[in-house]
Amino acid sequence: MLPTILDLTSLRAAYEAGQSPLDVIETVITRRAASKDPAIFITPTPEDTLRAETRALMERAPKPNSLPLWGIPFAVKDNIDVAGLPTTAACPAFAYHPEKDATVVARLRAAGAIVIGKTNLDQFATGLNGTRSPHGAPRSVFDADYISGGSSSGSAVTVASGVATFALGTDTAGSGRVPAAFNNLVGIKPTPGLLSNTGAVPACKSVDCITIFAATVGDGVSIRKVAEGFDAADSFSRRAKPASLPVAGLRVGVLDGAEREFFGDANVEALYDQAIERAEALGATIVPFDYAPFREAASLLYDGPWVAERLAAVEDFLSSNATDFDPTVRKIIEGAKGKTAVEAFNGRYKLEDLRRKTEEEWAKADLLLLPTAPTTYKVADMLADPIVLNGRLGRYTNFVNLLDCAAIAIPAGFGANGLPGGVTLVAPAFTDDALAPLADALHRAAAAGMGVDRAAAIPEESRVASLTDDTIDIAVVGAHLTGMPLNHELTTLGGKFVRTCRTAGDYRLFLLPNTIPQKPGLLREPGYDGHGLEIEVWALPPEGFGRFVAKIPAPLGIGKVTLEDGSSVSCFLCEAHAVKDAEEITALGGWRGYMRSISVV
Repeated sequence: MLPTILDLTSLRAAYEAGQSPLDVIETVITRRAASKDPAIFITPTPEDTLRAETRALMERAPKPNSLPLWGIPFAVKDNIDVAGLPTTAACPAFAYHPEKDATVVARLRAAGAIVIGKTNLDQFATGLNGTRSPHGAPRSVFDADYISGGSSSGSAVTVASGVATFALGTDTAGSGRVPAAFNNLVGIKPTPGLLSNTGAVPACKSVDCITIFAATVGDGVSIRKVAEGFDAADSFSRRAKPASLPVAGLRVGVLDGAEREFFGDANVEALYDQAIERAEALGATIVPFDYAPFREAASLLYDGPWVAERLAAVEDFLSSNATDFDPTVRKIIEGAKGKTAVEAFNGRYKLEDLRRKTEEEWAKADLLLLPTAPTTYKVADMLADPIVLNGRLGRYTNFVNLLDCAAIAIPAGFGANGLPGGVTLVAPAFTDDALAPLADALHRAAAAGMGVDRAAAIPEESRVASLTDDTIDIAVVGAHLTGMPLNHELTTLGGKFVRTCRTAGDYRLFLLPNTIPQKPGLLREPGYDGHGLEIEVWALPPEGFGRFVAKIPAPLGIGKVTLEDGSSVSCFLCEAHAVKDAEEITALGGWRGYMRSISVV
């Protein structure tokens, strides 16, 4: 019997105990068909296709949990391409049939995850409420009178209702966070550019992010690490440059005075205050800050020239198919007509002025703790006043991508009205991993369960530990890299990604024969004049480090490797005899280069 919420820990344990992915997929099919919300999916993956893809996975990787996301069901917002299913962006006349997966979807499927369908959204990802779709409005899993949040409405509901383990959304103004708050979920909003947008229908191309809805912070972070990676095909893609936050003495900025606006919702305000108290109890220093420059930046997303990006994304289609648009979506996008290049530049100047003002506030706090949404609304009320009420939902979310921040939205408990509220941790770019420990601790302290199951206990196995001076760094070269088949051996021991870097130039890499999964062998050759090899550094707690090293099979072992900056780190090395007749792959720059060369990733 599977639990109500299909979190990663529960499914992996079920697989280790002998459960078949086919059994899980049958459960997904049954739950999908039994859902009382008919508006979650636009295009469900056909049942026979789901079964066939699951069987193909089991043939490709027969050993349970032998891939990072082996047999894990997920849903995809219908503005992100999935080969074999149409992409509609909730506009039937816009529909097209992609020949290949979006880059992020391809990475997740390569890791063993199974797409169960394309989910509903506010048309062209324009809205934070979930009612702007010809396919209907998905509802809060706690009260069908209330909105699910949007634009990633169906994605959030499919996870919160226990139909999928995780789902992909997109986030321009808060679409990967607001639905998380309204459905008692975690919303991972990465640093812009960390996840590729290739294969996603743009809303505002310069600030769009693909996001992840999950039951726990640990689940969301581990899924993000599989999905992320630089993509040269995406002009806004960026290489990760992990940034840290203090482990001790962490300063958490909170709203103060006139900037605390909840539009009369005492329930959400109380939940926000409780989250602040939990943060302080966990050792954070609470620091009031001035939200005004962030709020002014947020207003630029719809009131400034950035709305012209929404027009740029669909201009040709709008000119020929205006009547196919949701009336509210059309009004918003057509509002960009007449915007001038002068306004665009003035908007950019205004944003940079506000960015400078926010620097004064960032000097006070290491991260911000904000309400995810200040209130929620019934579907009927939203339909009666769609622009004003929707605008209120983005008060604390709209600035995040414009100001190049990472964010994690987490549950904050339930109000007296029985509805959930959420809070979001926000920090500057590339603090994605650094935000996770506090986000996870706050979620656990809220005792809010996971999704629709308010009584669910968050699995200890998904706990995100803070990095401390007690951890031991280890560099990995091949199958243990993020997204690779053995990466779970690090994460299950409490391993945390630290950074991607390169070795010094006198290292060579070889393909070790007869290894499953395939593994490389790293050797140092003094005098060899190369360009270095890409590796990852991870941090493990001492106990985890010992257990990890003890499992390393010959001819591999642990030694010190010199990095291109002259520092050294413990790393996988190979005995020289093992590569005597092995294929050298040094010229490919590292294991990922080799895997790309054989079209595995």
